[in-house]
Amino acid sequence: MTLGLGLIGTGFMGKAHALAYGSAAAVFGDLAPVRLAQLCDTPAQKARDLAAQFGFAAATDDWRALIASPEVDIVSITTPNALHKEMALAAIDAGKHVHCEKPLALTLEDAQEMEAAARAAGVRTKVGYNYIHNPAVTHARALIAEGMIGKPVHFRGWVDEDYQADPDLPWTWRATRADAGLGTLGDLGCHLVSMSHVLMGEIESLIADTQIIHETRPLPDGSGRAAVENEDTASAIMRYRNGAQGTLCTSRSAWGRKNKLDWEVHGTKGMIAFSQERLNELQLYVNEGPRAQQGFRTILTGPEHAPYGAFCPAPGHQLGFGDLKTIEVAGFLRAIAAGEESFPNFTDALEFERVIHAIDTSAREGRRVTL
Repeated sequence: MTLGLGLIGTGFMGKAHALAYGSAAAVFGDLAPVRLAQLCDTPAQKARDLAAQFGFAAATDDWRALIASPEVDIVSITTPNALHKEMALAAIDAGKHVHCEKPLALTLEDAQEMEAAARAAGVRTKVGYNYIHNPAVTHARALIAEGMIGKPVHFRGWVDEDYQADPDLPWTWRATRADAGLGTLGDLGCHLVSMSHVLMGEIESLIADTQIIHETRPLPDGSGRAAVENEDTASAIMRYRNGAQGTLCTSRSAWGRKNKLDWEVHGTKGMIAFSQERLNELQLYVNEGPRAQQGFRTILTGPEHAPYGAFCPAPGHQLGFGDLKTIEVAGFLRAIAAGEESFPNFTDALEFERVIHAIDTSAREGRRVTL
């Protein structure tokens, strides 16, 4: 079954989607090629130029026309957050499968509406949490499941970047709740929540605090300064449904950090540690054997850690961000072909967003929140 892709948005994530859909069949071999049917952006000339660059058959500056096109079976939404809901609901109403970047929406209520619509329509959905598809993470999940580190008892995670660290960076739409929703929680923290979920399970309750470091930013036209409405940092102490505890911290104003998504899972027999900036490695410590010989060992991903081998037959040659997006896309295409749900779909992503909004609620109201 050949599917036609309609891509809305051509920034960093739009290009990542175009490359992933264009290469998934070649990488994995068990997928039908995807037709790059139509690309949408504004102005129209930009759409035409990037359609030619990315290999799309047609271009438009009207996203509604893209969704209505009979050539489009999958609608890929990589636009700013405020546009996700309207576009996704229109695609669902048209019976199209939807691949949406995270977060789903600006508010939890909007995300719930999107999830309910997709579930009622029976279309397949996917949300862009590509980090959890890393073969290293998949291997970590298997090690935890087989009891390599005993019973998991504590998760410690943090995700930091410095794209908002400079106080003189001009004010943009990202600073407003009306246009961006949450701040670092919506941009970065939701990735860490997704990682926590696949490694530790559901969060039962949490207590949190947030901070706006740079309360105003200069307007681009030099006419003054405007308020920053959403958080630069957030921290939470969590209790999981399985009884384990955890901590989560995130900052978009951490100088020197580019993609510092790190986590540790502590168990009764050992621990596993990971850093996204070294995404092909796991650190494993197991409390066994003579103490004088104990220590962390590095597991370098290779063909033994599926689906690494689909990209490269040699260990140590490294996968990258785009490869993780290709793995994400391949899973979605298999789910569509089989008539099954993909992970994470809108329902799964809604649970991740319940957590980040619970962190925001806890910080604003100064109380523990039960999910």
